[in-house]
Amino acid sequence: MATTSSSSASTTGNYDTTLSTGARKYLKAYGLTPPAVESYEIQAKRCLAQLRSKTVPIDKYLYLSGLRNANVHLFYRLAVDHMKMLTPLIYTPVVGEACLKWSQIYLQPEGLYLSFEDKGHISSVLHNWPQNKVEMTVVTDGSRILGLGDLGINGMGIPVGKLALYSACGGIRPDATLPLTLDLGTGNKAFRDDPLYMGSRRGKVTAEEEAEFLDELMEALVERWPGIVIQYEDFKNPFPSLERYQEKYTFFNDDIQGTGAVILAGIINAVKRNGVAIKDQRAVLMGAGSAAVGVAKQIVQFFIQEGLSEDEARQCFWLVDTKGLVTNDRGDKLADHKTYFSRNDNDGKQYKTLSEVVEFVKPTILMGLCTIGGVFDAEILKKMGQWNKHPIIFPLSNPSDNSECNFEDAMKYTDGRVLFASGSPFDSVEFEGKSITPGQGNNMYVFPGIGLGSILSKATTVTQSMIYASATSLSTSLNQQEVSDGWLYPEIGRIRDVSVVVAMGVIRAAQEAGVDREVRIKNMDDEELEKWVRSKMYDPHAETKAIEDEVSGMVGGDQKGSNAEKSHL
Repeated sequence: MATTSSSSASTTGNYDTTLSTGARKYLKAYGLTPPAVESYEIQAKRCLAQLRSKTVPIDKYLYLSGLRNANVHLFYRLAVDHMKMLTPLIYTPVVGEACLKWSQIYLQPEGLYLSFEDKGHISSVLHNWPQNKVEMTVVTDGSRILGLGDLGINGMGIPVGKLALYSACGGIRPDATLPLTLDLGTGNKAFRDDPLYMGSRRGKVTAEEEAEFLDELMEALVERWPGIVIQYEDFKNPFPSLERYQEKYTFFNDDIQGTGAVILAGIINAVKRNGVAIKDQRAVLMGAGSAAVGVAKQIVQFFIQEGLSEDEARQCFWLVDTKGLVTNDRGDKLADHKTYFSRNDNDGKQYKTLSEVVEFVKPTILMGLCTIGGVFDAEILKKMGQWNKHPIIFPLSNPSDNSECNFEDAMKYTDGRVLFASGSPFDSVEFEGKSITPGQGNNMYVFPGIGLGSILSKATTVTQSMIYASATSLSTSLNQQEVSDGWLYPEIGRIRDVSVVVAMGVIRAAQEAGVDREVRIKNMDDEELEKWVRSKMYDPHAETKAIEDEVSGMVGGDQKGSNAEKSHL
């Protein structure tokens, strides 16, 4: 909150031009900003005009990044009020370009970097982070950023952007978040040879070395900040750490669990509308990596809840990788995570292309997590429309250029009958005189609520039941108009309300699993819990008044002049 330290003023919002003259003097910020005491409306007008003056997306990203570092509460006021417009600039798809160019566009520290050379004294480096209370961290090693590959330390844009959404969408205080990037080397030779690359010049460490490093990191994090919620992101192989830490720490992996949960929510709503019984659903997934398997396993859990046996649910899925349909007798050694969905009903025949697999399966559901742009071509989309009254088509790869198809083509080749959700945003499409808005299966629908619910319940672990609850809660969060319009996900502008619903589901699941430690809320009914959750969320619009009230209390109110009343929001 308020501080007299000028070095931290920009990050605490003490340079905010909505503060009264009296507050600025007390905070030793007087004279460091122009004298006018402004309303938020004037601030927003100026900021949006500057943003519109930028014609290139990366320039808009850099402007917003600078604003976040200069006036954190103003940044989040804009983010909250203009969520749909700013989200693509804060995170995907523009963050992908920012990561590719991170070492070229670097301006100021935005997170904490840990190098492999820090092994043995990670704890001392963590103590360099200035905030004594950190509740949420996002950790990456940059080895598989979006669909862009190994970017090394350039992947810092992911934790920075993700945590901005935790604060804007989930109400976690910005000063309680830690963007954390691990420099464990990179296999990207072009970066290692680039004189501007700001990471180490070594190749990627071994899996054993990485495991030892991560063990030390996890212990150091909880020692420095007990109760911290730790989210891993964009590791090339996320399964070992998930298996190693999910029952020991308050930990989850958004690539596997968050992606699975948000897509499950969309699938729950889609299967209600496509008229096909659960037992007759046939899902083809183009992509068989960690995210695809995570998605499929979440949907398996839902199918089981709907009455299928585990084996019956598993048999509803056909996974396709670069070699074709994943089968037991394909002749290659399958990665461990693929074996669960490997088929044995192909009668010795190998289906080597997506087109062949689609023709063989005749799916009701087609999902893409392969980062091959346009792989759902016109022929495949037409067939999905021929076989299904309402085909479910989810091209989920990011960024937009890697999407397996776009919304316009999905509508065109299925005669407007598609049930569609994508990973990246697409514009609405005019069809038969109506404007149709596509669904976006963006992880931001669930991960802020998972983080918030885990923090507020003081969960000791993030259980699979908590992840599943985030999905089912999201599926119920649509309002009546959104349901009537046939949407699969709620309007993105309502994301903070959605995060409350998701957080409540996560809290209830934590209580049921017995991993919660917040005793004050155990006996609250849903109405009481909702009110309590909302009261704990960071509200950037309330920060000026909170600072003014704090300063007023410290000085007895005599330093607050008439300007103070003009500045309240």
